[in-house]
Amino acid sequence: MPILRGGGEVSVVQRALQVLRADVQLNQLESLLAFFASFVLDTPLVQQIMRLDMAVLRESPWYQEIEQRGIQQGVQQGARQQLIRVLRRRFGEISQEVEARLEGESVEQLENLMDSAIAVSSLNEFVVILFR
Repeated sequence: MPILRGGGEVSVVQRALQVLRADVQLNQLESLLAFFASFVLDTPLVQQIMRLDMAVLRESPWYQEIEQRGIQQGVQQGARQQLIRVLRRRFGEISQEVEARLEGESVEQLENLMDSAIAVSSLNEFVVILFR
């Protein structure tokens, strides 16, 4: 894989591409090579090396799964940041322990906690709900 050993070099990606294209069983991995190469090389350069339309890469199950996970993590991170913002506006600084506890919560749980943060009258009351 180009991101592991010397993959930031065009020649390494070109050699890997030649190996994949030479083997019928491996040539289906070409889009995966392009995906990983894009971590260490500019996308236009990867397209030039691969002579591959990025639409093909975007249609691959690998790309779609990674994209979906990224979206989910972004939504979760945004919900967490908004909850922390509400808690700070209502109650001032909050402990690192509270912030750390919010880190692993699902979006649904963070939304429920947001409702609680709005309804409670003190940070201690919120903390009791959070650590139940």
